[in-house]
Amino acid sequence: MKEFSNKHRILILGASGFIGNAIYKELLGYFNTFGTYRIPKKIFEDNQQFFQYNVEEDDVYEILEATRPSIIISSLRGDFRAQTIAHQHIAEYLLKHESKLIFLSSANVFDAYSKYPSYEMDKTLSGSIYGHFKIKIENMLLRLPKKKVAILRLPMIFGSQSPRLKELKQHVEDKTAIEIFPNLIMNVTTDSKVTQQIHYIINQNKYGIFHLGSTDLVHHDEYIKDIVEQFSPKNGVVYKHVYTTNEDRYLAVLPKFNSLPKHLQITSTEVLDDLLK
Repeated sequence: MKEFSNKHRILILGASGFIGNAIYKELLGYFNTFGTYRIPKKIFEDNQQFFQYNVEEDDVYEILEATRPSIIISSLRGDFRAQTIAHQHIAEYLLKHESKLIFLSSANVFDAYSKYPSYEMDKTLSGSIYGHFKIKIENMLLRLPKKKVAILRLPMIFGSQSPRLKELKQHVEDKTAIEIFPNLIMNVTTDSKVTQQIHYIINQNKYGIFHLGSTDLVHHDEYIKDIVEQFSPKNGVVYKHVYTTNEDRYLAVLPKFNSLPKHLQITSTEVLDDLLK
């Protein structure tokens, strides 16, 4: 049996998804790491560290009892009501055990604001169902003892295997229109940077709210065009300009209080470079 120098037992909820699986691969060699998967696949079924878990049908408590994690990382997807119940059960578990939760939230908790970038202590307000759901979970977790929770607000995430990049490539291949938002100012990151940041947060026993976007901001339309140019010639690409407002609108999460070390920060140019690897 593999010996781990660190005492942590880590459970990643949603470890078969894009981000969850990247986190699993990052932490696997350092901690006793478990994961959940939703749809049966041989690669997961054969892995003794993986448990099948359907958030709509199964009780998360059974997985928690089976793995006894000291750190739970939630990158769940699925029905919002079922996720809310699951996080209520996780919160109850945290109060009874020496455990901590790292919750992957989103920049969308601020999508009703548009004039400025958002910082950790800004009041959340969302106009979207998704953002509203993330706020609901955040508020539930913020009622727990402070050291029990780390909330990571993430911007748009790219990576060589990211669903977003695959979708862009599919549009180019099918010659269908790629939606771009000329007035949207945002920041970005990669799956590999997020996993490094999570590893650091675990090692340093950090808690609180973290904004994990690039240090600089970009316009959505220009940035998507920059990405597409990496793998496709300019001619033949169809863009559909979507104007949700006549003025610039911000959807960006920047740190003010919980900055990570320089080597764990990323710029939008570095995100582009990462896609070429």
